Amino acid sequence: MARRWTVEESILVRAPRAQLYSAVANVRAMGGWSPECRAVWVPRPPLRTGRGFVGFNRKGPFVWFTWCRVVRAEHAREFAFEVSTFGLPVARWGYRFETVAGADAAGGGDTKVTEYWEDLRTGRGARFTELLGLVFTGTPAGRRADANRAGMRITLRRIKDAVER
Repeated sequence: MARRWTVEESILVRAPRAQLYSAVANVRAMGGWSPECRAVWVPRPPLRTGRGFVGFNRKGPFVWFTWCRVVRAEHAREFAFEVSTFGLPVARWGYRFETVAGADAAGGGDTKVTEYWEDLRTGRGARFTELLGLVFTGTPAGRRADANRAGMRITLRRIKDAVER
């Protein structure tokens, strides 16, 4: 099977887009939702486009950190960040928020939340970042898309549960 460079998963949540955007843009909460992320440090809050944060991650016995930079912060529409390690690009992660037909005009009702991932390990330095990915996470580059899809399903379910409480 050919390597997949992008993955996305969606879930329907009974909450307005603005509420979901605020939950996801509070990246410190990701440590409670993601199966890999354990904590996030934001050196210069609030986060907006161009600002960065550090993600502390763990998968089984593997522990690593990444530098992340917000690349899209469109309130109630999309929040995305790019991940790098040792100055080399690794991935883009993001969330899109769409009101489902039938929701009220004030932004209430159901929202489709889509989490997406794009592998940025291409070009110069790609082999090195793929090796780092294997060493830090225990997952070879060719299997990263499957691992991320499984993680997205868990993350989205946890976000839904937290917001719908």
